Amino acid sequence: MLHPPYIIEHLHPDAGSPDQDLIPGAPNFETITLGDLVRLKLPERQQVIAPIIPVRGLAMLYAARGIGKTHVALGLSYAVSCGSAFLRWQAHQPRRVLYLDGEMPAQALQERARQIIAASPHQPPADDYFRLLSMDRQSLGLSLNLAKPEHQAALEPHLVGVELVVIDNISTLVSGGRENDADSWDAMQAWLLHLRRQGTSVLLIHHAGRGENARGTSKREDVLDTVIQLKRPEDYDPEEGARFEVHLTKARGVFGEDALPFEAKLEVTDGQARWTCNTLQDRELAQVEELSRTGIPVREIAEQTGLSKSKVHRMQIKLREEGRLRN
Repeated sequence: MLHPPYIIEHLHPDAGSPDQDLIPGAPNFETITLGDLVRLKLPERQQVIAPIIPVRGLAMLYAARGIGKTHVALGLSYAVSCGSAFLRWQAHQPRRVLYLDGEMPAQALQERARQIIAASPHQPPADDYFRLLSMDRQSLGLSLNLAKPEHQAALEPHLVGVELVVIDNISTLVSGGRENDADSWDAMQAWLLHLRRQGTSVLLIHHAGRGENARGTSKREDVLDTVIQLKRPEDYDPEEGARFEVHLTKARGVFGEDALPFEAKLEVTDGQARWTCNTLQDRELAQVEELSRTGIPVREIAEQTGLSKSKVHRMQIKLREEGRLRN
């Protein structure tokens, strides 16, 4: 058995023979001393798309229906295959992607792909850097349930060389029992950890449930590096289409400005899908600036924006320092 470079291949001399006192058929685990772990020369962990999905990383993106999960998943996947940017995230080199789609009609998937390609100045190095498995294009009666070991095994030939697998979405591609049953997730979690150990990153797409949390058991999030939530802004108008806030509800190793929530908006013009982004702080500052120019008091600005009076006051000071408000 071959081991990743970060695993010590030999037991401590005092541990005895690897075959000593083992029950037939039992797993043969290996251990490492703390001192050996500290002395290991480990490679720096790279990013599939910085800062949200590391190499050998597991992530989940979730939102309520119709907010834009698949738009984001496809755009992010294309950026990874090209080694380009998407929203506020950056893929520093092209990596092969396998996109599993269990829901979209093939025609809709094709239209979105065309819009992404038309808007991007970048292309993957080769066609096989972005492959799709669309269930809508499979033979009638053929299903995919990633909770089944035999279906996981059937995907293995398609995973050769792949560095990011996108599963869109859990509800249609994972049927392991009741969603709220933590035990029903065990088979899927074991497969995800297997993919991570062999060097494959995974992005899960999921639906939001009640209370704006991801639907079903919270056990799904235990092994994840990153959890991304999309949600509607309070002032959202349905005529705006795909406009939402992006929040990192779990993000190992993501700090500072990278961890700040931001707003994203998709506009499709002339068959091209183009995104604009701004931090929520920028949007709040613009709101305070606009209302302050009308001369209304801080208390009313706070009521209209949902901000605290002290935060409104601090923002007005900042606006005056930048010359955007007069004293």
